[in-house]
Amino acid sequence: MREPTVARNYAEVLVTLAQQAKDLDSWGAFMNEVAEACTSDERLRRFLESPRVTAAHKSKIIGAAFGTLLPAKLVKFLQAVVMHRRQHLLTEIAIEYHAQVDTLTGRVHAQVQVAREPDAERKAAIAKQLARITGLEVVPHFVVQPRILGGVVVKIGDTVMDGSVARRLATLRMRMLGSAAR
Repeated sequence: MREPTVARNYAEVLVTLAQQAKDLDSWGAFMNEVAEACTSDERLRRFLESPRVTAAHKSKIIGAAFGTLLPAKLVKFLQAVVMHRRQHLLTEIAIEYHAQVDTLTGRVHAQVQVAREPDAERKAAIAKQLARITGLEVVPHFVVQPRILGGVVVKIGDTVMDGSVARRLATLRMRMLGSAAR
């Protein structure tokens, strides 16, 4: 079984557990923290990757480390991941978890390129407009790209909506050159 499929399967189980707990967002935040700790903490990463440490011992340590910090079912889930020697997939499981929760809740993420950093009011207006266009809750991720000069370029999945000043100028230029050639 390919690793993306394995991560997706674990994420499906995690979503089910989070739904039972009626707390999708908190469980996602917990998984982000665990995945971040596993990648940023060198000692933890080496411990989890070490073939010298048994899966049972790793599971016991995870129970002791997270037992009072996380919901009991989430700790058991993490222990199951470790017992099946899939701890290297924790980051992918967290990413897939969020993708599945987004699908369940009708939420999409959009990369929004702007010429300069928008204020909170402008960010909210863009999110509202995108929600109106898509019919879904849109979580915008803003990226400053001065080369677009103004306007916005929005990418949601494979769809790109280019309302930038740079594109408008390029279109105008092509029209002018096209009519001058006649």
